[in-house]
Amino acid sequence: MENVDKIYPLHRQAPFREWSPRIHYAQFQQLNTAVLAERRLYNFELLYVCQGEAATRMRGQKHLLSAGQLIFLPSGVYHQNEVVSAPNARFLGIHFDFFDELDIHTEADMIVNEAAVQEDKFATEAISDTFPPLSSNPVYTPSLVCVQLMEQLVHEFTNRPLGYELVCKALMLSILAHLLRSPLLRSNSNASQHDWKLAKLMEQIEAAPARTWTNAAIAEQLDLSIDHTAKLFKGIAGLPPSEFVQSIRHREARRLLRETNLSIEVIGERVGYSDIHYFSRIFRRHEGISASEYRKFSKIL
Repeated sequence: MENVDKIYPLHRQAPFREWSPRIHYAQFQQLNTAVLAERRLYNFELLYVCQGEAATRMRGQKHLLSAGQLIFLPSGVYHQNEVVSAPNARFLGIHFDFFDELDIHTEADMIVNEAAVQEDKFATEAISDTFPPLSSNPVYTPSLVCVQLMEQLVHEFTNRPLGYELVCKALMLSILAHLLRSPLLRSNSNASQHDWKLAKLMEQIEAAPARTWTNAAIAEQLDLSIDHTAKLFKGIAGLPPSEFVQSIRHREARRLLRETNLSIEVIGERVGYSDIHYFSRIFRRHEGISASEYRKFSKIL
């Protein structure tokens, strides 16, 4: 097992124009508290924790994951996932390869059968001179924009509208770019003395999206100008304050539509929109479909 881990994942240095990811699986999953079987994959997986807590043992190390974090699981590397939180945790999983090199027909095709290993099937990780390989730092805290891209990819892959393969490829390239940049963004943002205040404020917004979060009120809490606050927000969250608040409200609205039977009017109020017509317009603008249509489609997931 140790020898296998030393040679995988396989690497291929390639310019970005040659990266051509193909999606093999993209879904939300809810798993009960348990230690799952150890396994290897022929492809790569991004496993994002939507709710709850999880852990992954890989290369002799245990990585603890809380909601809002993801782990990059490389091709050919033994790993063992665990659902830590009780009674369950909710995940978003994306299986893919970097160069459209695998022919995957079922979920079983992605997992290595150790009794009949296909050595020529392991996918290759794309690497560049610009960034370190994703596998060199397996745990990431993706930005809100990156999470939204992953959710959109799941929607495209599940519903498969005309041209979904092209959209999924474009979304996956954007997701990879966000993850490759994230260590650099973290190192740059650490220089700001306001980061810890901003992180706490963002937690407050996520916990209570229905509160009145104007640009002026946010800037006042940080004791900064509106312009400086917007710059800090964009550097860390990828969005200015008003768009960040709207994104959090939209994310919570989608969650409530998927996981509850609350009326659309009540959901609008819970996320900060007292006017149902305004909420409906905002939701359609973000999602491209109405809230009721989103609820119907989400049942497929």
